[in-house]
Amino acid sequence: MLVFDSVTKKYGTVTAVDNLNLEIPKGEFFGLLGPNGAGKTTTVRMLSTLTAPTSGSILVDGRQVDRNLTEIKAKIGVVPQHMNLETEMTAWQNLELHGCLYGLQKDIRQKRIDELLEFTNLSDRANEMVKNFSGGMKRKLMIARALMHEPEILLMDEPTVGLDAAVRRKMWDLMKGLNKNGLTVVLTTHYIEEAEILCSRVGLMHGGKLVELDAPQKLIQKTGAFVLEYFENGGTRSRFFNTRQEAIESAAGMEGSVNIRPANLEDTFIKLTKRKVEG
Repeated sequence: MLVFDSVTKKYGTVTAVDNLNLEIPKGEFFGLLGPNGAGKTTTVRMLSTLTAPTSGSILVDGRQVDRNLTEIKAKIGVVPQHMNLETEMTAWQNLELHGCLYGLQKDIRQKRIDELLEFTNLSDRANEMVKNFSGGMKRKLMIARALMHEPEILLMDEPTVGLDAAVRRKMWDLMKGLNKNGLTVVLTTHYIEEAEILCSRVGLMHGGKLVELDAPQKLIQKTGAFVLEYFENGGTRSRFFNTRQEAIESAAGMEGSVNIRPANLEDTFIKLTKRKVEG
């Protein structure tokens, strides 16, 4: 479905994406995980034809991505990181405009708008100005807009950034529903829990490179299923173990308080990249 073949993107002397090789099959919920500056957004910009690779190629269904190929662009829906809705227009008008830009016939546009407003629970706000929407409502409308032309791939660049925990979880349910219906979803995020819950596979990016690629639980197993945390020399230290019993035995001779807990994807990322994921 989607292939990155030795893709590199440079801005002057800075290499934003470094020799990315990746295949994403149809129907997968794939996550690119990493801190700001890791290369996630640049990868999405290349796939969405907003910027061209310096070298290498990106293929969708065997055809190279090109901003001049309308049929390729029509296969892709994009939810950007930054809000870019028309705030002086209503929700309905925003979707109507997008449908017109993609050449959808009037009856098809109206049917899609009704379906997507209902899917995102925005039907009762259809005729309200977007400037009056909450952050969560704007994000849902951006997803609805990206789906108007019925793309085969949905790119979501930090779609829940800035949202509170309750709204973020509602967005997760919305994204799960999209993938359950067969849509291929590519998600970039620096929220570790988000990637662990939603994605069937994740790629860990660091310094423009793809440093690890696997299912979340398999990545966690690479470092150890349990973490022993303790405070030493002014900082919290961690040790990884395959079993809780091993962690308990290691903690037996320690002074001060210790904490033993199941490992998560954030532990794995920190261990593998030696860098804390930060917003």
